[in-house]
Amino acid sequence: MAFWPIHDDNPRRWINTPYGTWALILICVIVYVWQSGQSQFEEVSTVFSFGFLPAVIFGHRELDPALVHIPAAWSALTYQFLHGGAWHLIGNMAFMFVFGDNVEDRCGTVRFIIFYLICGAVAALAHGMTNEMSEAPLIGASGGVSGILAAYLVLHPTARITAITPIFIPLRLPVWVWIGGWFIFQALASGGMFGSDNVAYWAHIGGFLAGVVLIPLMKRDEARLLEGWR
Repeated sequence: MAFWPIHDDNPRRWINTPYGTWALILICVIVYVWQSGQSQFEEVSTVFSFGFLPAVIFGHRELDPALVHIPAAWSALTYQFLHGGAWHLIGNMAFMFVFGDNVEDRCGTVRFIIFYLICGAVAALAHGMTNEMSEAPLIGASGGVSGILAAYLVLHPTARITAITPIFIPLRLPVWVWIGGWFIFQALASGGMFGSDNVAYWAHIGGFLAGVVLIPLMKRDEARLLEGWR
């Protein structure tokens, strides 16, 4: 989406410092710096070794033995920390920075990290099930981040965020409008109405739906759903 979030007006209640959110961002940045220091051949090898390959996962092809460093199923986790470029990383981390701390606040740090990883894994499976023969590696944090967006929407639908528009004008919107619009865009783009062939829209949809299902189960007992609406 062309509107990038930069701030929300939603203070935390139970944690002072969102260590889980910061840790996930830091790991993604460190991994990207490591990727950036590799030769082109090494980076491609890394992406195929640790990215999520639907054709491999669903048994349609075997990965070159020289690239096998982990069991294939683990790639549903490892792919979440790889990125294909600086803007890919910055975009995902901006979303995580704005929305992740409040979801972590409502879940607790450990459950938040588990929540994020499960959403990312479900996102990979959703992508794989709709692209079963694909030999292109899926990489990036956007599946897990989509789960965070869903959780934020379910927890704080009336909170307001500030986003930057394509012409660099800040715009304040209710979360239900912004995230709702984001999800509608993903759904339409997944059907081929518009969007980019390089974007895994079904991963975003899968991660989002996983977040909707999981957040009532993984939030603190005292944290309310649909805060502000009831």
